[in-house]
Amino acid sequence: QVQLVESGGGLVQPGGSLRLSCVASRNSFSIYDMGWYRQAPGKQRELVAVITGGGRTNYADSVKGRFTISRDNAKNTVYLQMNSLRPEDTAVYYCKVTIASLPYWGQGTQVTVSS
Repeated sequence: QVQLVESGGGLVQPGGSLRLSCVASRNSFSIYDMGWYRQAPGKQRELVAVITGGGRTNYADSVKGRFTISRDNAKNTVYLQMNSLRPEDTAVYYCKVTIASLPYWGQGTQVTVSS
């Protein structure tokens, strides 16, 4: 079992920045791949970025060059730095970890990009 707690969402103007955090309540955090997903109203949940246990990263085309995923294994935390935010980035953002083929999700944090 693992619990994931996201934080850092909020209201930001277009072009602004936010940093999301996701803390995992599990030891051996460093070996697991972690992902950030988002779900906008009326849309399916989509992958935003992933980081492997070894630190390799991959991003959705829509956020490449603007978002950066990172992790601090000593703090059991994964981050999503979001720059140059756009109104279309508005969504609930979730972090996810898969352990023994079981997905675990956080409760989500709302990001709203609006002037």
